[in-house]
Amino acid sequence: LSAVLVALYEEPEKPNSALDFLKHHLGASTPENPEIEALRLEVAEMKEKYEAVLEENKKLKTKLAQYEPPQEEKRDE
Repeated sequence: LSAVLVALYEEPEKPNSALDFLKHHLGASTPENPEIEALRLEVAEMKEKYEAVLEENKKLKTKLAQYEPPQEEKRDE
């Protein structure tokens, strides 16, 4: 970390973001693991499917409400 901070100090043209400079010099900005990217894509697909299922569920509930009589509270008299 000290070596990176010294490199930042000695840099003739200071970067706009010191944090990005640190990440770059510490190796945090290396290309991401392909497995991580695959998991991100899978999460995005699952979110889309989830939204589609929620929408379908909403439509089916509406449709079901048309065919079922309203539920009334049963009273024991």
